[in-house]
Amino acid sequence: MEFLVHIEIDWPPDAPEERKAEIFARELEQGQRLAAAGRLRRLWRVPGRWANWSLYEVADATELHESLSSLPLYPWMDIEVHALAEHPNDPRALGIDPDAP
Repeated sequence: MEFLVHIEIDWPPDAPEERKAEIFARELEQGQRLAAAGRLRRLWRVPGRWANWSLYEVADATELHESLSSLPLYPWMDIEVHALAEHPNDPRALGIDPDAP
């Protein structure tokens, strides 16, 4: 199943910089593990905000929850999840590839 996920981070402004650096390093490592496992497929930042959109491909909503809650920044995340379904006019499904030679 594919899920489009919107995440906003609400980091406490009074948190020590050392803690922030440590959690961010762990966040990067865990995100890379999720990508290597094929769960985190794409990631886009939202300009001007501490937010992102991501595309996850997982077996079900439970696996998505496990993936998201494994992220070290999870306690400070405001998360919106959108389950995706195939569309009959999807250009890829129709064999339309604008990048093809």
